[in-house]
Amino acid sequence: MKDLFGKALLDYQSGHYSEDLITATNISDEDTLPLPYLFRGYDEMPKLEQKALQLAKESILDVGCGAGNHSLWLQEKGFKVKAIDSSKGAVEVSKKRGVLNVELKPLLEETETFDTILLLMNGTGIFQELTQVSNYLKHLKSLLKPNGQLLIDSSDISYMYQDDDGGMWLDINSGYSGELDYYLSYKGEKEIPMKWLYLDFETLKTACLTVGLQCEKVMDGAHFDYLAKLS
Repeated sequence: MKDLFGKALLDYQSGHYSEDLITATNISDEDTLPLPYLFRGYDEMPKLEQKALQLAKESILDVGCGAGNHSLWLQEKGFKVKAIDSSKGAVEVSKKRGVLNVELKPLLEETETFDTILLLMNGTGIFQELTQVSNYLKHLKSLLKPNGQLLIDSSDISYMYQDDDGGMWLDINSGYSGELDYYLSYKGEKEIPMKWLYLDFETLKTACLTVGLQCEKVMDGAHFDYLAKLS
């Protein structure tokens, strides 16, 4: 990976903001991801993220921390937070912004245990494919302390396959509808495409049951998204 996401964060942090990130998927056209949004404060966060932060307790792991927005807010509230990300640039920016404990590390290499684990901004995306969900959930379960909780958000994107008449144009041979190829570009450079997974709530709940996790919906968001609590 070229870490274009990290480069964009570093540019913004160092005052060299001139362009936004461009995203696309195999079922959607190019869209702009504004860099200022990746540095948002609590008041600018969606209700789902605010609710997740309100529910966080005791020792916390912030998975895919990005620019450190969630970790910084939790630190200010007095929580002990560890932040991890697989983007070198994101980790560097989080450190510069004041996140006290942040590491460059994939989720599957984490070994510490926590009372709360956060996977926000479509947290299920990190699972990549439906076949990988159980592996990730088992690992996340191993990182939870007794009575610990995992707060994760995602979306049911089946609406993206609807035609104007309300019918569905899903290809039954193409696998689960939430499995997408995700494309990112920045300042004329293109990132290596990656797999990204959106999970509807019922599919997530079923996957949790198979690995011995309870799954409850905390709230619905404004646009087919939801926040779930796993324990």
